[in-house]
Amino acid sequence: MSGMSETTAPEENEVAGVLATPEEWRVFLKRYGELYVKVRADDDELVDLLDDDQLEALDQGERVELWLGEAPAREEALVASEERLGVRFPPSLRGFFLASDGWTHLDAWVDGVHSCGSVVWMRDSEAGGRVTDTYDSITGNEDDVQLFRRSIEIARGEDFWLLDPTDVGPDGEWAAYEFAPKYGNPTRYPSFSALIRSGYESMEEDED
Repeated sequence: MSGMSETTAPEENEVAGVLATPEEWRVFLKRYGELYVKVRADDDELVDLLDDDQLEALDQGERVELWLGEAPAREEALVASEERLGVRFPPSLRGFFLASDGWTHLDAWVDGVHSCGSVVWMRDSEAGGRVTDTYDSITGNEDDVQLFRRSIEIARGEDFWLLDPTDVGPDGEWAAYEFAPKYGNPTRYPSFSALIRSGYESMEEDED
């Protein structure tokens, strides 16, 4: 992990068109769910997610609509989370929560996007604090440690998804990071919207 303080920002991650409104997110997330069951879900997941008619339709190459998210967050719950953290979420994250208060089955090494009430500073989560302390114990990781300490954790599994409230674009979006502890080098995206769309685009490529 030593010397892994630089972040990567591949050109293909600069996804144009930020998803900001709940309506935009609902359209996108419905398609995301359809792609996930078609391209990524294994047999066990499909049995859990689909009924018999849907499984048969999928086998025949028909379109299967599926919502892998939650009910929309209420504005009051969103504001309460912002007040708890002392921030106002960027537009794409607010729009996401107002469309779906969390999400599972992502094309990524995370278990799912947290609900707004479960969003936490990375330094304060059990796993995040452990990773931060480990990286802090090794010389050369200072930049990564500072990123972890100032970032909000919005998803966690084998990897972390982070948002940096100190790195704000002209559209009000915070820089987003995908971070795999076993590899280091957080990958930067211009927004939460761009981060989640990167998995969508990967599934689209595999669909072709």
